[in-house]
Amino acid sequence: MNTIADTEPNWEWYRSFLAVLETGSLSAAARAIGLTQPTLGRHVANLEAALALTLFTRSHDGFAPTEAALELKPYAADVAATAAALRRVASSHGTGVRGAVRVSASEVVGVEVLPPILAALRERHPLLVVELVLSNQVDDLLRREADIAVRMLAPRQDALVAKRVGAIELGLHAHERYLAAHGKPRSLAALAGHALIGYDNENAFIRKWQERYPAFARNALAFRADSDLAQLAAIRAGLGIGVCQAALAAREPALVRVLRPQFALTLETWVAMHEDLRDSPRCAAVFAALAQGLGDYIRGEQARRG
Repeated sequence: MNTIADTEPNWEWYRSFLAVLETGSLSAAARAIGLTQPTLGRHVANLEAALALTLFTRSHDGFAPTEAALELKPYAADVAATAAALRRVASSHGTGVRGAVRVSASEVVGVEVLPPILAALRERHPLLVVELVLSNQVDDLLRREADIAVRMLAPRQDALVAKRVGAIELGLHAHERYLAAHGKPRSLAALAGHALIGYDNENAFIRKWQERYPAFARNALAFRADSDLAQLAAIRAGLGIGVCQAALAAREPALVRVLRPQFALTLETWVAMHEDLRDSPRCAAVFAALAQGLGDYIRGEQARRG
């Protein structure tokens, strides 16, 4: 392939291309995006013809991306994100707050904190549709991967509207059943005698607090998982001592905080969206509800601490 065809690529072709790129096979990609395998195969073939490029090497093991495919990936992701944003905007036209809003939040916040906030929001605006993306990665609001993001760090892009809603406190917690069997640690040094819960892989944030609290070095952990939800489930199951949001643990009397003065971390919490969405009724309503609800969640824990 060396001549660009006259056919302008269909946006759906890029979506199919990305699905094959991420899954490595037509069958898995078809299941992931709800298309038939022949349709998805035609999309990929049509895109290759339109771009005059070979995007995948076919083999019995699946579809291996070519160098061209890997180079095109971020641009195709931009196209797919723009198409999704266009559909969300189109769905919002009409009177009142209606249509789809895509919200990005971390696993624990998205599963444990946001649902009641969103349920109350839907009671007020029944034509609103919320798409919730659970990710501990920072979604790019400028590329419209999400309309609104709950972030645990201050947004730095100038083109964003952002509001700080407070600081979520993290502390060490264990189930009362675990503490009844193993006792409460009385010092950070005493953690060496306990089953500790933490991360399998490290990033800059994790390394920073491991330096501050060396008891949580990877090789000292009894349970390792990169999913915060998995760690929370392990704490609830009585597997050991791990880090949990203080406001979340306060909802469950069986979760007991330990070493409170010695171990405390805070996560600055922000709600952010692209400034172009400021005048969107649906985004403004969701933004305000998230800021209020998260603020109430944080202030509730602060009030319990006195």
